[in-house]
Amino acid sequence: MRFGAVPTREAAGLIAAHTVREHGVILRKGQPIPAEDAARLHAAGVREIVAVSLEPGDVGEDAAAERLALRLAGPGLRRDSPFTGRCNLFAGQAGLLLLDRAGIDAVNAVDEAITVATLPAFRPVAAGEMVATVKIIPYAVAGAALEHACRIAPDRAVQVAPYTRTRVGVVSTLLPGLKDATVDKTLATLARRLAPTGAGIVAESRVPHEAGAVGAAIRARVAEGADLVVVFGASAITDRRDVIPAGIESAGGRIDHLGMPVDPGNLLLVGALGAVPVIGAPGCARSPKENGFDWILHRLLAGLAVTRADIVGLGVGGLLMEIGSRPQPRSGGTPADDDDH
Repeated sequence: MRFGAVPTREAAGLIAAHTVREHGVILRKGQPIPAEDAARLHAAGVREIVAVSLEPGDVGEDAAAERLALRLAGPGLRRDSPFTGRCNLFAGQAGLLLLDRAGIDAVNAVDEAITVATLPAFRPVAAGEMVATVKIIPYAVAGAALEHACRIAPDRAVQVAPYTRTRVGVVSTLLPGLKDATVDKTLATLARRLAPTGAGIVAESRVPHEAGAVGAAIRARVAEGADLVVVFGASAITDRRDVIPAGIESAGGRIDHLGMPVDPGNLLLVGALGAVPVIGAPGCARSPKENGFDWILHRLLAGLAVTRADIVGLGVGGLLMEIGSRPQPRSGGTPADDDDH
């Protein structure tokens, strides 16, 4: 691609590098220059125009952006028509954004003319939300560079995993001093969290803070058809031998991981009863503010496996905002029976 000043009388058919408004003529930035407009400007004394001319093998910005977007787009996405070198990808349904980070980084490293920007990986998205954009910086890109970018771009590097688990069972344990209103508020907060995903609470029970009672309640929720169970303990989980993990095991389930490098959310537990995931919720899950519970909840609702490796990889970026309703352990306050002990 050649970029620079050209004699106005030779500009017909080239691409206007900038918008020009002179002598009643308007040349639109990025648009071909009509022969009659070039002639009028030349006759009016305008001797040069900054313009762009394509060289053999160059691909125009819109065609290039669309081609790369088609390569990157996976399931659950909708693509808009390209404009000004940009092609946007939108979520076609509510779900979780999945990305091939290494692949997208590799595409962005091919040539400064080629860029791909996305929302963060594992971001919950709503139907119609823009999740990625491919932008070609100049008015055209060398065909060889575009070919290389498309060749190394992973197939389906950007996709939306739809929410597939919709039936959530809840078990709340009780101890003296825990008010019914607190449990009611917790359930209402969870219902609001679930609403954008299309999931809902299908059954809930309140049981003593004892392993046997917890195990029986979990079995009951699964028998009732829950495809995800959340357990809110009256006291935070502090060990694999504590009440909630012991209850999961007494039900015949397993513990996959206890604890996570996300704060608030440190004391979260992930397990399962058969094929049904079970979350031992940290105390911060009672708050509507974003915390580590949200990150794991959305992955499981989208039908994704949550492994130990997934959880331990959440530390970078895992320091979230404090929840104002709890004491501030990180600033030297009195620890709460929540996510710190």
